[in-house]
Amino acid sequence: MKQFFQRAAGIAAAAALLATAPLSQAHEYKLGQLEIGHPYARSTVPGQPAGGAYFSIENKGSAPDRLVALSSPVAKTTEIHTMAMEGNLMKMREVDGGLEVKPGQKIAMQPGNGYHIMLMGLSKPLKAGDKVPLTLTFEKAGKVDVTVNVEDAAAAGKDDMKGHMHH
Repeated sequence: MKQFFQRAAGIAAAAALLATAPLSQAHEYKLGQLEIGHPYARSTVPGQPAGGAYFSIENKGSAPDRLVALSSPVAKTTEIHTMAMEGNLMKMREVDGGLEVKPGQKIAMQPGNGYHIMLMGLSKPLKAGDKVPLTLTFEKAGKVDVTVNVEDAAAAGKDDMKGHMHH
């Protein structure tokens, strides 16, 4: 019986420790009625001139807003891009005029299809474990600085195609 209580106490202590530990993967930001969820990027290889960043934007307000600009000290330019299949060809294009987020809408940027952020003219490779600053500018809500966690591209694998959101 004594072992049972010792084990239960150990489990309770471990659970308490986990409950108070920071979530290293999940990170979210709030700007007015907008919520930005889990900004992350894939690692790049030396000499690779560009990388992709991904996150979700949810508009919990009653008015639309628009992501109009981005900047990061690790890239010469940052652009909002969209990818879509046109026949048998995947086409990537810059989004003109920014990305509208309608009231109640959640846009999930992810690899493989849809929207993403291009970090072009990288000053150095993005390495797994790096934390990259990124400033998002919205038409109405203003600016918010987020931290983009760089994740190992090789480990990302097929999960990316299902939507890469950590919670």
